Amino acid sequence: MKIAIFPGDGIGPEVTAQARRVLERLDLPRLVLFEGDVGGIAYRRHGHPLPAETLEMARASDAVLFGAVGDPSCDDLPRAMRPEQAILGLRAELGLFANLRPATLFDGLEELSTLRPEIARQIDMLIVRELNGDVYFGDKGIRTLENGDREGWDMMSYSTGEVRRIAELAFRAAQGRRGKVTSVDKANVLETSQVWRDTVIEVAASFPDVTLDHMYVDNAAMQLVRNPGAFDVVVTGNLFGDILSDQASVCVGSIGLLASASLGERQTEFGTFGLYEPIHGSAPDIAGKGWANPMAAILSVAMLLRHSLGREADASRVEAAVAKALADGVRGRDIGGSAGCTEIGDAVIERL
Repeated sequence: MKIAIFPGDGIGPEVTAQARRVLERLDLPRLVLFEGDVGGIAYRRHGHPLPAETLEMARASDAVLFGAVGDPSCDDLPRAMRPEQAILGLRAELGLFANLRPATLFDGLEELSTLRPEIARQIDMLIVRELNGDVYFGDKGIRTLENGDREGWDMMSYSTGEVRRIAELAFRAAQGRRGKVTSVDKANVLETSQVWRDTVIEVAASFPDVTLDHMYVDNAAMQLVRNPGAFDVVVTGNLFGDILSDQASVCVGSIGLLASASLGERQTEFGTFGLYEPIHGSAPDIAGKGWANPMAAILSVAMLLRHSLGREADASRVEAAVAKALADGVRGRDIGGSAGCTEIGDAVIERL
């Protein structure tokens, strides 16, 4: 089982080091781990945020464990050379079209949510975000108008094929949960969203055991804080999914507790190839201080075990160990505690 680990920038190396410790502690058979450079560190070492050797390493693996990218010293580089292009490039080159972001409130952390405790306890959802389309990958540019004004433009588009494959994945996920899909769009003003909605309705016909409803993105953002228990699986496009998944992280208390999986269509000997990462950024302001919370990276390992290695029992063990550590009062600074990165890693490993 070949796992490529790309620590990246900022706190990425710190949190992935603890996630790697957890993975190694499971003592899985035939496990091979290898590391590569991405992001700002890759640019400084290789002249590109996603070097060819790193991409080849990813292609040769069964799954990728990713840290974080982002380095303020690279802000003046051309956009194509900035650290963030590493994760965008991996998603595009590896065909990772579906981002899965579970959001669940851990017992005892209700006071950390921005919501009232009785509302926060309802949160148990999976946000399925399309990753390869929308304005992130459409044509874009900046032009000068005749009057001298600068105008920026970005093209939003989705084909029926792109929508169909992400919708099918969302409906399959709902079958293993509570059987409900909420499709989020802006079909009242966007033709792209009209194609999205029409296609999702077509896909729903093949999943009679799953209930489908539709919601405009502005209403979805409101309902996420008003009535989060109404959501089971949320499927949406790249732009809307980016915003809503980050909003969900605040509702559960901390961005340092949420993992994510980016999946494609490629199947390996063990499961579906995917890239797994905590949803937090590189946090350069605390990098090197040992303050980072590695729980999201560790929970990303659980998703890796479940989706790419087919090891549900081990995935559940990791998740239970994180939950037990939290229940026992092991908390990082992001959730009101004082435990450091290595200390949290120790606590999770002790509870495996």
